[in-house]
Amino acid sequence: MNYYFALLLVMLGIGGLLLIFYFSYTFYKKKKLQKILQIPLSQEDKKILTNIELYNRLNDSEKEKIHKSIRIFIYTKEFVGVDIDVMQEMKIVIAFHACLLLLHVSFESCYENLVTILVYSHTMIAKQVSANGGIFTKGDFLLEGQSAGDTVVISWHDAKKDAYHLHNNNVLVHEFAHEIDFLDGSADGVPPLSASKYHEWATVLSREFHKLSQMALKNRDWGKYKLIGAYAATNEAEFFAVLTERYFERPDTLKKHFPELFFELNEFYKKYKD
Repeated sequence: MNYYFALLLVMLGIGGLLLIFYFSYTFYKKKKLQKILQIPLSQEDKKILTNIELYNRLNDSEKEKIHKSIRIFIYTKEFVGVDIDVMQEMKIVIAFHACLLLLHVSFESCYENLVTILVYSHTMIAKQVSANGGIFTKGDFLLEGQSAGDTVVISWHDAKKDAYHLHNNNVLVHEFAHEIDFLDGSADGVPPLSASKYHEWATVLSREFHKLSQMALKNRDWGKYKLIGAYAATNEAEFFAVLTERYFERPDTLKKHFPELFFELNEFYKKYKD
């Protein structure tokens, strides 16, 4: 048998196996999704949701839609308690906030790259190394949450507090905003956008990020930028995550003081109609 002909047969065989695997996996995922959607949220689960401030802002149609998303999220992600037993309340609260961000965004899957949610009981202490003029210093800092593409780390103490009592900050919204940022391959403060919307997004957010950074350097005369806060000036990724918190927690205030930022965020999240 001719060598090249034999090689062709081998390649065709491998290609055929890959196609079989692809269609089998797609069929498996579809069947699994159908089974998940047949599992209703219990009355206990719904009662947990009614304690979440952002859930009570949704209309009936949005609530019905997010119930389905929550079921998919819970049954397709692994919840791991590090120093705590993972309870159903934790799963519901975390899944709700994750799904809230994508409620009106058209994605084929719900955080497909996300595999694991690590839940700690309280704020974590992390090590930090910083350099200044060639002098390296080590120190500890408090960490309420962290996102690393396939893993989200959450302090349940902080997440629960933010979920049940609205204020400026929400660690769950913040960390899942980072996950959305990761979806296009890098955490750069730009979520997956169409080419037609990228330029306007980059222009508006870069301009406001630069202004905020100048405010943070001076640390005075914050004016309306006090709403966003100094932490958002850390980098573009944190700027996007903090703005996402304000968009969901204090939309009217964000729209009043930063209408262009609000417009760009709303173009992506699509929660509010004109």
